[in-house]
This record gives sequence, structure tokens and C-alpha cells, in this order.
Amino acid sequence: MENVMKLANSPIVWMIAAAVIFVVIFQGIKFIQLAVNASGDVGMSKKEVRSALKTGAIAAIGPSFAIVIVAISLIAFLGDPLTLMRVGIIGSAPAESIGATMGANAYGVDLGGAGYNAQAFTAVAWTLCLGGLGWLVFTALSTKSMSKIEKKIVGKSAKSKQIMTIITTAAMTGAFGNLASAEMIKGMAYVVVAIVAALTMVFLTKLADKLKMDWLREWSLGLSIFVSLCIGYFLV
Repeated sequence: MENVMKLANSPIVWMIAAAVIFVVIFQGIKFIQLAVNASGDVGMSKKEVRSALKTGAIAAIGPSFAIVIVAISLIAFLGDPLTLMRVGIIGSAPAESIGATMGANAYGVDLGGAGYNAQAFTAVAWTLCLGGLGWLVFTALSTKSMSKIEKKIVGKSAKSKQIMTIITTAAMTGAFGNLASAEMIKGMAYVVVAIVAALTMVFLTKLADKLKMDWLREWSLGLSIFVSLCIGYFLV
């Protein structure tokens, strides 16, 4: 295991991970710049743009805690740079945990167990990288064409624009509903946590609109996550 950690934390792995993380940071900054520049085209004021950026940053705090906790456990088996690189790209620590376990099992050993050598670590690294490649390739190849399709549909008529709004809203609802339902089927405690989170979000949003408190609207998602975490701590 000591030899594995020497390889996992070697300078060459750090260099590769640092290059990938640099690209991720560059993309994040570039996307924010593009969004700010395009805000005027969709009728957003500078105040609304700042509010949206703050809301997104605050909302990312809660989910990040769960990722950090799992990532810390992965460091013991994957080393610092590979863990940082994978979580930085994919952002799903549970998915990376499953991928690491599958990679080690494919080599014929348990993750971090007896026989977990440099070759097993290499198999894990390849499994994680290839496992996440599909998402990146699909995004690179289809984003531009999907944008063109969206513009063609929206540009036909006002009704088409309304239909596209409904479709995108339904897609987002379905995606998050799928994630929530996957947890809720685990037991009544999970159902209670999900309901509490939803009710807290609705209450805070309504309260922010009534009192015209923009800061509360920005913090509403983060606060609902915090409340649900507290409830889950005592119930789950």
C-alpha cells in the first residue's frame, strides 16, 4: 500500500491533475463571463445577475459538504491528486467510489485490501477516467447542435417558446425528482426529510417575496438543505 501511495502522490500525477483542474477553473470563469455578457440579451439587470451568481454559489455549499466527506475517504486509496481531479471533473463522490471499487474488483482485489498494488491502482485510475469520458464527449459533441435545435424551435412562434419552457422545466423536475425518489424509497425517514426540505424551500421563497428580502431568496436553497440535514441527522 505504501508503494501505491508513492505512485498516487507522485509529481507526474500531480502535474496531470493540476492541468485538469486548471481547465475546470478556466471553464468556470469563462462560463460566468459568457453568462454575464449574455444577460442583457435576456433582459436581466446587473442586480439580477449578481443575485443569480450569489444564489448559485450559496446553493453549492450544501452538496459540497457531502462530496468532501466521501472524497476524504477516497484519498486513503486513490491519493490526493487523483481524488482532486476526479471530484473536480465529475463532482459526484459516490459515483467515483463505485467506480474505484469496480476498477479494483476488475483487477481481482478489493479497494485498499490485500493485493492492492500499483497495477490495481492503475486499473482504478483507468476505470474512473473512462467511466466519466462519455459525459464529456457527449457534451463536447452535442452542445452546439442542441443549441441550434433549441433556437429553431423557439424561433418559430411564441407558442413554441412556451412549449420549450415547459419541456425544460419538466426535464429539470424529472431529473431532480428521480434523484429525490431514489432516496425516498429507502424508508419513511427519507420521505420526511425530502418533504421538510421542499416545505422549507416553499416557505422561505414565499416569505422572501412577501417581505421583499432578496438575500433570503438567495439563501433559501442553502437554508432548506441545512434544515433537511438537521432533520436527517436525527431521523436517519
